Amino acid sequence: MPAESAAPARYPDSFKEWFLALRFAAMHVLCFAAIWTGVPWEAVALAAALYAVRMFGVTAGYHRYFSHRTYKMGRVMQFLMAFLAQTSMQRGVLWWAAHHRHHHKHSDEPEDVHSVRQDGFFWSHVGWVISPQWRDTDISSVRDLARYPELRLLQRFHHVPALIVAFLCFAFFGWAGLVVGFLWSTVAVWHSTFTINSLAHVYGSRRYETEDDSKNNFLLALLTFGEGWHNNHHHYQASTRQGFYWWEIDITYYILWTMSKVGLVSDLREPPRHVVEDRPHPAVALRKAAKQARSDFDERMKELKERARLARQEASQRADDLGREMATRIEDMTHDIEERVDQLRDSVESVRRGAHDRLEHLASEATVKVDGLSQEMAMRMANLRTNAEDASDRAARAIDEIAEVTQIQMQTGTSTSQA
Repeated sequence: MPAESAAPARYPDSFKEWFLALRFAAMHVLCFAAIWTGVPWEAVALAAALYAVRMFGVTAGYHRYFSHRTYKMGRVMQFLMAFLAQTSMQRGVLWWAAHHRHHHKHSDEPEDVHSVRQDGFFWSHVGWVISPQWRDTDISSVRDLARYPELRLLQRFHHVPALIVAFLCFAFFGWAGLVVGFLWSTVAVWHSTFTINSLAHVYGSRRYETEDDSKNNFLLALLTFGEGWHNNHHHYQASTRQGFYWWEIDITYYILWTMSKVGLVSDLREPPRHVVEDRPHPAVALRKAAKQARSDFDERMKELKERARLARQEASQRADDLGREMATRIEDMTHDIEERVDQLRDSVESVRRGAHDRLEHLASEATVKVDGLSQEMAMRMANLRTNAEDASDRAARAIDEIAEVTQIQMQTGTSTSQA
């Protein structure tokens, strides 16, 4: 519950609140009835015994079992422990556990039930106890306990165990037993318990850097059977033992340890060495190392990506510069080539014109020569034709002469034969 909404109810302003405050005060005033009842040693011994037994019920029952479940017990023992705790008149077992779990969830924050830091000493010590603001029980936070009908019954009739003890004190020890034995021990248990909410968050030493103001206090540890090692407890709530070192006296734990040896309770949780020495759990250390390695890897990858990005950027810049340089060079080469092509074109044109002129000259010369040769050939052909005609005529005449000679010879031969 936020502190802003809770503040108006921190001081009695209704009949119900005044009634609760007066009833709480009446228990203190009735302790002075010992003036009339006397203070016999039997009553003092009874008060001391009831203080010890009920302080154990509060620390071992209300706190270490029902609030934090730091060890195990059977259902019968669970009921007896709850009954014993409720003889301290600190309301029902479900109420006590629910509010204590809320305290640990919001320790010394504005939502805390009883924070000295937030609301001062009086409120953290007794103010919240008598305020109607915190009279209700948040069952949702103690469903693991509320499933037992006997615990719900004790919660409903939470005064009955204390009334039974008060009746027995009166029955066996009279008025002195009731006033000195019961009332004195009840008030003493109240304020001893309340000092853990108030003084243990103000005075003492801090071994562990918790997020609240919890402190270790040797005197409070003696007074509350080990609850004074409050900084230890806030550092590691799952431990049955709250005195982590041998010199840190923890009477509640000693009794529970003895009970475990005879089978009344079991599975007492010890604080792991790494918790006591305030070192990370090996698995946590491994996860932390893995996380660090992953972080280093991610950082390295980030660095490599940045370097790659810069390299790409540099390469892109160099490519742009090279591209511009190449473009300039290509443009220069293009101009050079164009000039050379123009020169070649001019040369080719000059050569072509020269060749054309030469060809025309050669053609003229060839024409002249051809004409001369044609005339010469014509003359020669005419001479040859003339010569051929002369030769033909001579051949014809020779043939005619041969024919005549032959004919004469034939005629001569015929004449001879006839002769």
